Amino acid sequence: MTRDEAFFQFLLRMGDNTLILGHRVSEWCGHAPVLEEDIALANTALDLIGQTQMWLGLAGEVQGEGKSADDLAFLRDAWDFRNVLLVEMPNGDFGRTLMRQFLFDAWHSIMLTRLRDSKDARVAAIAEKAGKEVTYHLERSGDTVIGLGDGTDESHARMQEALDYLWPYVGEMFEGDAVDAEMAEAGIAPDPSGLRADYDALVGRVLAKATLTIPDSRFAHKGGRNGRMHTEHLGHLLTQMQWLQRAYPGATW
Repeated sequence: MTRDEAFFQFLLRMGDNTLILGHRVSEWCGHAPVLEEDIALANTALDLIGQTQMWLGLAGEVQGEGKSADDLAFLRDAWDFRNVLLVEMPNGDFGRTLMRQFLFDAWHSIMLTRLRDSKDARVAAIAEKAGKEVTYHLERSGDTVIGLGDGTDESHARMQEALDYLWPYVGEMFEGDAVDAEMAEAGIAPDPSGLRADYDALVGRVLAKATLTIPDSRFAHKGGRNGRMHTEHLGHLLTQMQWLQRAYPGATW
């Protein structure tokens, strides 16, 4: 694998994470429990889609085949996506959605902080811009997890159930491979395994305040980052997300 090939795969991973999670969060538009949450979730989705535009736009540039961010978002099949499995998990109830958001935001904030020091100026610039948005995402999702976890008996039970369900998908974010090794050697991105200690500390503080118990297991579902094994949920999501472009190829309005 050449460095440009590895760089392309890394950019797909970053962009696909935000694209798929952005679409998932957007599914709440008009359905959130209160108006304030409806607006907040819609804004989070818009932030993530905006970050996708930057990551996939750069991916198309690095690939050198004349593909735009839209091409990469709407004209790839499920096995070509490189997002972690966590972000393709269905929304479930409001508690599960916010727990998924928090678990991803914690990783995302740490990764973007490291990427600000990337030797590739384009990556550093994207991380700088995205990091400001993700700081807010993390503050909001963390506060909501605390409020619900340390709330009523029902809200606490739902948040613990959400954590138990989603925790096995956390470990994949820290799995390294040849792409990560190449990016670390080039000084473009950190080795993901090196983020775990900071992640555990951050997540542990928040979940302790939420009176939630972290499952005692490091088992990790994986396969999304290299496209070997996505869940069935991704295919259903792409059917909704891509159908217009597939039905009317190249249409503009």
